[in-house]
Amino acid sequence: MTETVLLELDNTPEIQLPPTQDELLSDDGIPMETARHKWQMELLVNPLTAWLANRNAYVGGNMFVYFSPNQVKNHDFRGPDVFVALDVPKGERKCWVVWEEGKGPDIVIELLSESTAISDKQQKKEIYQRRLRVPEYFWFDPFNPDDFAGFAIQDEIYQQIPPESQGRLISRQLGLALVRWSGQFADANTVWLRWATLEGDLLPTDREIVEQERQRAEQAESLLERERHRAERLAGQLRALGADLDIEQDEH
Repeated sequence: MTETVLLELDNTPEIQLPPTQDELLSDDGIPMETARHKWQMELLVNPLTAWLANRNAYVGGNMFVYFSPNQVKNHDFRGPDVFVALDVPKGERKCWVVWEEGKGPDIVIELLSESTAISDKQQKKEIYQRRLRVPEYFWFDPFNPDDFAGFAIQDEIYQQIPPESQGRLISRQLGLALVRWSGQFADANTVWLRWATLEGDLLPTDREIVEQERQRAEQAESLLERERHRAERLAGQLRALGADLDIEQDEH
């Protein structure tokens, strides 16, 4: 009886577990299209990561997102340029593995280029809509800022997000706006895509935070200096008033 049971156990097919992020490809060795694409990714990822510091969320940039074992086998899909996953534990990831995380991204942003625009607007958009079910999808061309659009899933299909004043697009998932901003970042002075509050305040970069702190420190120093001069003037006036009183008292 014991031998029969052992034989049956030996013939039981081994269950193949899906691969983990440590077993999956995390880098294909292909850099982003241009330096501007890389800077644009940083301008979206870094300020948003800081803004979400006290919230369970993950912001990824140029990272593979795995959602199907078939994808692992044929490598027919690469990662989005920027994505945000909400209500997930913080921590480092080599790649995003849906069957480990229990969910896909909530927001995806693709940075268009001549070589990727068709794929981003067609094949990837279809994958984000039908397979990953990403609630919000945006695209932006760093070299053609007018090519900017956003979509939100309604009734299982992407519907275009209507632009608000000055062409900004609202992410209801985050309660933030995506806006086009003209200015200097890294080595380029151009039109960038940035996050902003619904009130219109940009999420600052590290350099802007340092500059804001410097300006606040200068303003505080200037205020102290004005208060010092005011105190000195008041002291002088009091001394002058005291001297006049002394003279009047001597005459009486």
